[in-house]
This record gives sequence, structure tokens and C-alpha cells, in this order.
Amino acid sequence: MRAEIDPFHAISIGRLAYALQAEGRSIIHMEYGQPSTGAPKAAIAVAHRVLDTDAMGYWESPQLKDRLAKHYAEIYGVAVAPERFILTCGASPALVLALASNFSPGDRVALARPGYVAYRNSLKALHLTPVEMACGPEQRFQLTAAALAEVMPAPAGVIIASPANPTGTVIEPAEMAAIAKVCQERNIRIISDEIYHGLSYTGPSRSMLEFAPDCLVVNSFSKYFSMVGWRLGWLVVPDDQTQRARAYMANLFLTAPSLSQHAGLVAMDSREELEGHVAAYRENRALMLAALPAMGLASIAPPDGAFYIYANIGHLTEHSLAFCESLLRDTGVAAAPGIDFDPVNGGRFIRFSFAVSTPEVQEALRRLIPWFAVRPRLT
Repeated sequence: MRAEIDPFHAISIGRLAYALQAEGRSIIHMEYGQPSTGAPKAAIAVAHRVLDTDAMGYWESPQLKDRLAKHYAEIYGVAVAPERFILTCGASPALVLALASNFSPGDRVALARPGYVAYRNSLKALHLTPVEMACGPEQRFQLTAAALAEVMPAPAGVIIASPANPTGTVIEPAEMAAIAKVCQERNIRIISDEIYHGLSYTGPSRSMLEFAPDCLVVNSFSKYFSMVGWRLGWLVVPDDQTQRARAYMANLFLTAPSLSQHAGLVAMDSREELEGHVAAYRENRALMLAALPAMGLASIAPPDGAFYIYANIGHLTEHSLAFCESLLRDTGVAAAPGIDFDPVNGGRFIRFSFAVSTPEVQEALRRLIPWFAVRPRLT
């Protein structure tokens, strides 16, 4: 039976934004979760050298896997053997790899709602059953151990994300430990999406590997390392799954791009430059939070990490996609509609990405504040 998945509506907003831009309009792209900066300078320099000296081919860099293992020891204090890292063509294939190699058609996998649109749609595409768990302000828009313990029957797996997309919220360490305990007791496989690690404003992010050593971890060079277009990510798998995961990777995706692996290795030691990006995001976040009251957006998810503002616009509309289209046409500011992340309540939410430059955030706010000020409220 063919799987039916939902559209990614932020893509349609982006398509309209680029069409307006081609007409000469000034557009500020806050619809996509991608840094406006490029790869670190040293990584680009290495890529130029490799292009001139290496024909490249199907390859998995042992040096990069060693460096990733060192990263986990330094940042999280956990020992992960290099062989447990599967290098992928970005985080999206890493997620597909984790799901395809661990679950069978019909298996139920729990996830928070709101949550990243591709979680739900990847599960559907693989003929798995999403078990979306409503998570509101009371839960800081995050799945909890208590809620997971009540899902009957126990799901085969759970996807968590901390910091999360679209909210930027994090799961506190005690709650992560509680989730790990529930999953161990109920035989629930954990997939932890840690793609926004390094982008934190309230303290360092914790890896689920610290609490559940047998979990699967998805990550990527796209966000913190500012290498979206290089399509390089990784999946951490348990020791007993490495052969199966490699078989799936080889048959579905072959290998990650060779050029990107060379660049990614150097990017991992470009911390000073990358922390400069985080400082810019922190400033952008502060600008957005200061401006929200003037925009009448009083109810937002706490943006502890990542680079998003997930705002409740239920006092203005119940149709976030049409709202985002009007916002874009009127102001030139593109935002993502909440229905991507929450098919039930997302009509009353929008997401802004503040990963653009600080001058772009300032200009966006100059346009947004008066526009929101004259929006009619729902009665």
C-alpha cells in the first residue's frame, strides 16, 4: 500500500518568497531553519585543496569518526567507539536509517506534538504509525516520562528532540533520565535528534547517550557547524546494531559526500568562528524577545536553544498558512506556518527562525511591529 504523507508547507512559503524576490521584492527568509552563515573558512579552504588534489569516491572517513568520538568524550563525557558512528548525507537520511533499521511496518512510534514535520511524515512513508502526544505550555511543549508511561500499548519507539524544532525548548536532565528509565522498563527504543546541540542559551545541552547508552542519536553538520548544503550528518548506533545499520546505509545511500567529510573534519576544530555565530543568534533572540510584546505575541514557547520563536497567534487567526502568505506578501518577511509542526492546533501558531543576520532581524522587526499592530483580533 502506498504511503500518503502531508506537504511541507514551509517549502511552499519559501517558494513564494523566492518568486517575490525574483520580482524585485526585498525578502527576509525566516521560514527555514538554516544559518545565514556559510561553512567555516578553514573548512572551505580544505575543500578547495581537496577538489584540486583528490578525485574522491565512495568513502567513509575514519579520521572524522575518530574526531566525533573525541567530541562525545569532551562535550558529554561519554565513550563512543568510532565504529558506532555511521556517516550520512545529512540528518534526514540518518533519521530514515534509524527508523528503517529498527522498526517493522505497523510499529508505533511516539513523538511530541508540536514537532518537526519530517518525523511524522518519515514514519508514515516507512509504513510506521506515528503516536503524536499533545505537549502544550504546561509541558514546555516537550514529551514527558509520565505521559510516555501511560501510552497503551507501549510504543516500539520514541523520538525526542532537545532542543526541539519548532519550539527551541529543552528537556531537563532529570526528565531525560526519567524518560530513559521508562523506555528501559517498557522496551521502547529511543531515537534522540540532537541536531541543535551547540545552539543553547540557558546552559549546555545534554545527550541522551548520558542516560540511555543504547539509544540512537541523530545529528548533523547543518546547524551549529553552518554546513546545510554540504549534506553531512551522522547516526550513533548501539554496538550490536553497527552491521545492520551499515548494511542499510550502503544500500539506501552508499556513503556521505567525500568532499563534505574532508570539510567537516576541519569544521570541528573551528570553534572560535562557530561560537561567533552562536553569539549572533543570542543577540537575534534577545531582539526578538524584546519586540514580541509590541507585536502582541505574548504566548511563545521558551526558546532555550536552536534558533526559533514558536508563537501563538490564535487571537488573530486559526489558519496559519494563509496568515503566513499574507504576512509575506505584505511585509516581505517569510515565516513557517504552525500546521507543519502540529496538524491539530498548528493553525494558531507560526514559527520565526532568527538564524538570519542581525541586520535582517532588525529590519524584519521594523516591518513586523506595525503590521501586527493593525491585525484584527478574532472575536
